[in-house]
Amino acid sequence: MIGHLKDITRSRDGREWIISFSTKTDFSQLFDELHESEVNIDIKKYNHKRSLDANALAWVMIDKIAERTGQSKTEVYRNAIREIGGVSDTICVMDKAVDRLREGWKKNGLGWQTDTLKSQIPGCTNVVLYYGSSVYDTKQMSQLIDSLIQDAEALGIPTISEEEAERALGKWAKKNNAKI
Repeated sequence: MIGHLKDITRSRDGREWIISFSTKTDFSQLFDELHESEVNIDIKKYNHKRSLDANALAWVMIDKIAERTGQSKTEVYRNAIREIGGVSDTICVMDKAVDRLREGWKKNGLGWQTDTLKSQIPGCTNVVLYYGSSVYDTKQMSQLIDSLIQDAEALGIPTISEEEAERALGKWAKKNNAKI
C-alpha cells in the first residue's frame, strides 16, 4: 500500500509511539479484522517502478550484444545485473542452508542470482543475492540500460541516442512526476 506518514505522538504514559499515515487505498476492512491484533509493520520509502518501455529497451540492447559476442541473451543479462550497484544484498548464512537459499532465490526469475564469499564466522558463508530487473525502480533500470549501452558502444554496435534513452526511461517518470 502507498501512503504518506502524517504524524507521530507519544502515548500519555510515554511507553508507546503512535504513528498515523494517510492512503487512498480503502483499508477499512483489513483494519476491522486486525485492529486489536499484533501486526508486522514495514514502512519504507516508495520507489516508482520502471516503465515497460525501459524494459523493452534493455532487451533490445541485450539481444544486440548477444548477437555480436556469441553469448546467450541470458548470459548478457545476468552479467549486466552483476555490474551495477544497488541491486544486491549480502547476508551471512549457516553453511548447511546455503544451497537451499541459492536454489530458492534463483526460482524468482532469470536475473535472480547468487554468489558466495567466505565468512569470518565459523560455520557460515556470506551469500550475495542479486535481484532481477523485474523489481528495479527507475534509477536502477536507468543504470542497467546505461551499462548495456556502454557495452554495445564498446563493441561497435549502433545504439540509440541519449535523448531516446532518456525518453524511454523518462516517459513513465514524467507521467508520475518522478525524477530519474
